[in-house]
Amino acid sequence: MKVKIIKLSRAAQVPRYGHDNDAGLDLFAIQAQQILPGTSALIPTGIAIELPHGTEAQVRPRSGLALKHSITVLNSPGTIDSGYRGEIGVILINHGQDVFQVVKGMKIAQMVIAPILRVEIEETTELSATQRGDGGFGSTGYS
Repeated sequence: MKVKIIKLSRAAQVPRYGHDNDAGLDLFAIQAQQILPGTSALIPTGIAIELPHGTEAQVRPRSGLALKHSITVLNSPGTIDSGYRGEIGVILINHGQDVFQVVKGMKIAQMVIAPILRVEIEETTELSATQRGDGGFGSTGYS
């Protein structure tokens, strides 16, 4: 499967897998930017993509940024629909106590290409019974 990429900026880098078996392609920042503690920022990548019909791209956090700096993707996973042709931006949030410095060329997120399922919605007056029922939020216990 092929995904077409356009570089919208000279600073843009084509997304790439870090290792042969990685699920996510690395996304890179095209400019330096500070993110203050408790705030978020839209980080441009300088690329636009054309996804195959029936797929989406999910923008996900990088575990290293989360662990070492408390930086994550705010709307994780962010969805890029196959019809979108604009620049990919990544909304990062700083959950840490220190200012975080995004550096030009830094890996800021990962992008996973996934198939999508389209469903038909059927309105009804009742749903089938299950063992779980309407139990949620901790209904299976703590261990």
